[in-house]
Amino acid sequence: MKEPPLANAELAVMELLWDENRMTARQIRERLYPNATKAQHGTVQRLLQRLEDKGYVARDATLPVLFFSAAISRREYAGSQLESLAAKLTGGSLAPLITHFIEQKKISREDIKQIRAILDEQHEEGEQS
Repeated sequence: MKEPPLANAELAVMELLWDENRMTARQIRERLYPNATKAQHGTVQRLLQRLEDKGYVARDATLPVLFFSAAISRREYAGSQLESLAAKLTGGSLAPLITHFIEQKKISREDIKQIRAILDEQHEEGEQS
């Protein structure tokens, strides 16, 4: 599924939900706007509604207080955005992006080990098919 990109304020809400699992609108407002006014409460409500409309946030209305949680993982969102970026910049190929990060030393040795393990696993699966 291709998720539309998030605006900075929407991404800030999602970061909180990814980190905390589920939160009330008030908890989100208090974290985003520590010296909040009523105007910020409305802003958070609108952000949550937009995120819910886009399919990023789920609302739990089973309790007296509404709780919100991320409907997609950080990894799913990041993957979708990387695929979109690759489509725009490199004709859909991720190789130039990965190569750039490796050449610029933006990928740690641990990341390289993880990537190598995934590639080895994919290679083994391909041989078994």
